[in-house]
Amino acid sequence: MDLSSYCRPVSNSTPTKKRSLLNANYGDDEINEEEPAQESKATTELKRKCIDYHSPAIIDLSSRLYRKSNRRSHAAVPGGSGAAAPYLQCHSNYLRWMGLPLGDMVGNAPCSVAFLTYCAHVTRAKNSNPVMCLSWTPGGRRLLTGNQEGEFTLWDGINFSFELIMSAHDQSFRCMAWSHNQNYLLTSDSGGNIKYWSPSIAPVQSIDSHDGQPIHALSFSPADTKFVSCGDDATVRVWDWASHREEKLLEGHGWDVKCVQWHPRSSVICSGSKDNLVKLWDPRSGSCLSTLYGHKNTVTKVAWNDNGNWLLTASRDQLIKLYDIRAMKELCSLKGHHKEVTSIAWHPVYEV
Repeated sequence: MDLSSYCRPVSNSTPTKKRSLLNANYGDDEINEEEPAQESKATTELKRKCIDYHSPAIIDLSSRLYRKSNRRSHAAVPGGSGAAAPYLQCHSNYLRWMGLPLGDMVGNAPCSVAFLTYCAHVTRAKNSNPVMCLSWTPGGRRLLTGNQEGEFTLWDGINFSFELIMSAHDQSFRCMAWSHNQNYLLTSDSGGNIKYWSPSIAPVQSIDSHDGQPIHALSFSPADTKFVSCGDDATVRVWDWASHREEKLLEGHGWDVKCVQWHPRSSVICSGSKDNLVKLWDPRSGSCLSTLYGHKNTVTKVAWNDNGNWLLTASRDQLIKLYDIRAMKELCSLKGHHKEVTSIAWHPVYEV
């Protein structure tokens, strides 16, 4: 009986893997087609090595039981109730996710694994003017710097190459701050001028304030509807974003106000001054809520953590202080700098 009419012939468009399977099942005598050279070449180029790393990773984790070494465990009696219990040590590649202090790191892992301790690249602009402030663009692909001549310089954040330079202020830059929604940029100069900029670095608005004195810091409110500024006229000023007008004048510092930052969740403003004081303000009433007397020299920077419970302050007395605002008390004082501390920042992921 002839069954050829019931059988579907194998076409030339059958994939290579399917033909190979048929050849393995039925033998070369029944299906004896020659693969096209072009299709064989394409199949060879698409070959990828597949590595199942799950089993070695599990074995690696299970073999790295480690007894934690800290200041309390060395005094405990081995085998007693106070002895340190074994725990699963993380891989060295993930030590960078661990929080401070560095003394908690296990093993002899280098600090560079967890925190950046080496210089990646050094670049120089055409005009060798001092850089007064800098900020990443919202996408993180470019770096924006402001120099002493009042010029914007745009750098490529991937290959660190120079892209653009443009005039922005008539006097030296002092600070720049992006809004929380990253739709606008605020900049200030040493002549008391504040400018609004769009993400494409196009000017939007200009305001003259602080009696022509340098403006050292700018900060947005949580809703981006207000912002605050501070300057060498010993004042802190609250502004309305939409109407471009001053709403509150906060007076109380006895000297130049060097830094200011709005609370990330509440209507509280923190400012630091050359009079060694850190003040907390109510922007609605304009009154001073509290004053912190911890530093013995000019307060250069203040920084809230993400939930606003902790406040970091830096000063020219070479100290960094951590305050708990809920209890209004100093938690710790960090020593180690041999000169004045000019900049501080919280870890973007883990704060403790």
